[in-house]
Amino acid sequence: MKKTKTLLLLFLLLVLAVAVDAAAAADPQPQPQAQQQHRIMRTRSLLQAPKLDCHGACLGRCGNNWKNEMCNKMCNVCCNRCNCVPPGTGQDTRHLCPCYDTMVNPHTGKLKCP
Repeated sequence: MKKTKTLLLLFLLLVLAVAVDAAAAADPQPQPQAQQQHRIMRTRSLLQAPKLDCHGACLGRCGNNWKNEMCNKMCNVCCNRCNCVPPGTGQDTRHLCPCYDTMVNPHTGKLKCP
């Protein structure tokens, strides 16, 4: 009985998320930046993404790196901030995680995430 209630609740949350996404996509009129940001934040707080296993994801990403220890350290910093690590080990997939892709070192201006 408890499992059925849990599944029903998850189904209702999924339906609600789809409805919110459909309503946001169907909104043709542009809104001021502050309202858009508020809407995005409200949507995120409703169904937050589960926390990524940064350690495991970074071990995979930095497995072939010649500076493995430094790569893992920086990857974990980026992952904890962005909750995203691009798949694979190459630079060609960086764009799949925009936050990870654009994070720079404030002192040098170079990309922070490996």
